[in-house]
Amino acid sequence: MSSTPSVRRRIYLLRHAAVSYFDEQGHPLDPRGVPLNANGLEQAAAAAHMLAPVPFDLAVCSGLPRTEQTARMVLNGGQAITLHCDERLKEIRAGRLREVPAEQRERTIAYAYDDADQPGACFIGGETWSDFNARVILAWHEWLTRPEWSNLLMVAHDAVNRVILGHIGGSGLGGLKAFEQDPACINIIETDHGPEGESRCLIRCINLAAYDPIRQQQRQTVMEQVWNHFQPNAAQPPVPAEE
Repeated sequence: MSSTPSVRRRIYLLRHAAVSYFDEQGHPLDPRGVPLNANGLEQAAAAAHMLAPVPFDLAVCSGLPRTEQTARMVLNGGQAITLHCDERLKEIRAGRLREVPAEQRERTIAYAYDDADQPGACFIGGETWSDFNARVILAWHEWLTRPEWSNLLMVAHDAVNRVILGHIGGSGLGGLKAFEQDPACINIIETDHGPEGESRCLIRCINLAAYDPIRQQQRQTVMEQVWNHFQPNAAQPPVPAEE
């Protein structure tokens, strides 16, 4: 029996490039409609350049403008394939930030993934993690098992990608906080069949940012950045920086 699978397919799982979630006054914008900002356009272009040699034969995004823009930029190298939209890959829905009690805001926003595996846990007062996990994994398995592709481009969101990576790695919702997903990052996942015929997934690469591979100047998590954009303008005193 050969030790090498006869067919090994690749999924290039991307997070959308950068957007602005707050206006200049610090007021939250509707995340359903925000487009890529200037930095995001540069990040998506860098990802497109890195992925230009890949012959994609299937592509899907969440349908929100930021994922569709990112995906179309990656596919803009003459690859005439249809970009599918799957609403199950939309980002987890948050509640209203200002409805979170002031004394709980930093913990709830900056550390939003830390308690995702707790019973009844929800994302900033919005969608429950269990419901979110169920819809994302259902979509993931359906795209994974489609037969017509060898290289699949999937452009989704921070929490969506974390759920997929946690599912593959066996950590489930408890591992979400460990999988940082920077804007326009690239994750490479391979799938094949094991010796007993069972489907399996292998993680080849996580959170590769073509525009800044070693993140020399970036030490904050995704949600810490969200908190820092929100809290100076929130109705509460600024939180002093830790020494």
